[in-house]
Amino acid sequence: MLFSRGLRRYPPHLMNWVHLHLALNHVPVLGALFGALLLVVGLVRRSDELQRVSLWALALLAAVSIPIKFTGDFASEALAAKGGAAVAVTLEPKLLNAHEQAADQATTGVFLLGLVAAAGLFAARGGRALPKWAVVASLVLALVTFLLMARTANLGGQLRHPEIHIP
Repeated sequence: MLFSRGLRRYPPHLMNWVHLHLALNHVPVLGALFGALLLVVGLVRRSDELQRVSLWALALLAAVSIPIKFTGDFASEALAAKGGAAVAVTLEPKLLNAHEQAADQATTGVFLLGLVAAAGLFAARGGRALPKWAVVASLVLALVTFLLMARTANLGGQLRHPEIHIP
């Protein structure tokens, strides 16, 4: 059994939703940054292949980031559950709400990024050139998404999680 139920103290080989969220939430932050950097390199080198790879990476990033956001929702529910009531009190509600709102904005950003990147790849199917609008829009959205994700991560990093530590 990989996941434990609730937030009680548990054997170290079990993982709960809070652990999973803390482990996976780095993917969208770094993915948006590296996807944008790869796209910049593709533009500087005028490499259609690198631009296509970066659009694929950004579309894939959207596909994996949205489920990662749900781990945060499940972690929040676990904190609010009966077993985590004492833990939830230790978190500042304003900070938790700010983190959740920032996560919603960042998820919207990564969804739009994935949509634009996928639309650009779809328009370039069959060996056609990538549309310039898709490349430019993907770059701008990747940078905006990185900033939104970094803000979300910063707010989340201010939350303390005593429930994941074994005494």
